[in-house]
Amino acid sequence: MAAFFAVFLTLYAAINYYIFIRGWQAISSIHILKPFYIIVFLLFAASFIIAKFLESYLPQQLYDFFLRIGSFWFAFMLYFFLAIVFLDLVRLINYFIPFFPQTITNNYVVAKEITALAVFLISLIIIIAGYVNTRTISINNLTIDLPKKSSSLTELNAVVLSDIHISPINDGNLLNKIVKKINSLNPDVVLIVGDVVDDRSDILNRDNIGDEFRNIKSKYGTFACTGNHEFINGINNTEKFINDHGIKLLRDESENIDNGFVLICRDDRAKKQFTGKDRKKLSDLVKTIDNSLPLILMDHTPFGLEEAEQNQIDFQLSGHTHYGQMFPLGYITNLVYEKSWGYIRKGNTQYYVSCGVGTWGPPVRTGSPSEIINLKIKFVD
Repeated sequence: MAAFFAVFLTLYAAINYYIFIRGWQAISSIHILKPFYIIVFLLFAASFIIAKFLESYLPQQLYDFFLRIGSFWFAFMLYFFLAIVFLDLVRLINYFIPFFPQTITNNYVVAKEITALAVFLISLIIIIAGYVNTRTISINNLTIDLPKKSSSLTELNAVVLSDIHISPINDGNLLNKIVKKINSLNPDVVLIVGDVVDDRSDILNRDNIGDEFRNIKSKYGTFACTGNHEFINGINNTEKFINDHGIKLLRDESENIDNGFVLICRDDRAKKQFTGKDRKKLSDLVKTIDNSLPLILMDHTPFGLEEAEQNQIDFQLSGHTHYGQMFPLGYITNLVYEKSWGYIRKGNTQYYVSCGVGTWGPPVRTGSPSEIINLKIKFVD
């Protein structure tokens, strides 16, 4: 845990220093801007750290202020960093193979100022569009066949969502939109594949964030598994928070749903990092289950997909990846995960990895939609 934060803070500081220096160089001739630049940059760069490390000492409104500014800064960091790296590569190429026109070389100071302004405005437009995208919730339809076995059901209308990340940023207003979308689909069951929360339960309760969960309507109820953020924000209090808001959190447990199917929920693999305890092996969970019914598994992080296949799981639901959330980070998640978004089949086991309906960090999505899955299952002989 300490090592994780040490690496994070070192990388965070290094990227911010790189952006700061390049920005400082770009405005070097505009002396009146320099004090303003220093103050604004330090405020934005430090806000998330202040919010998360000093939250116990900050008044509510000040905490929310720093959290919001700091969260948006992650998006600006990404696009500023990418732009500066690109420009530095162009400058490096020009050093060895000069190709800049005289309009740039003869007016280099002005060219830097115009470029800096262009980078800022383009990044701002991208981030505004990404924010609008996060608040535009998409319904993705998925229809699959599962073996009926001895199920009492012939079909199931389920709503699946992951990575809601409720917080003072992804607050009750967003959750209200999500719940309305869920109820509009008239689900038999609602399945939340981890990362329900993105802040401590006392902060969520302070603003009554989460109350809207109680308005979800479904025949069999709402079930969730843990994600890494349930452990990051204190699993004991988070577990109570989730259960108190009308969601049944299953932790390395299974639930027989009306003799129609068995829902298995694994604790997220982050459990070991934050509690020192291992999650149960899937093979041990399956031993205690009536496998004469279809088996649906919720496992937040989509690593080791073959494990579900080896244990004769019929369908696995995962999330966590956000498909990178912001372009072009989806290319990285594609390298990390066998499937970072969408449907895949391995042998007799089917999988769906959701890109999530909420956001971590900035409430900005430029690489994927905010999705809710309307999962329609037909149980066939």
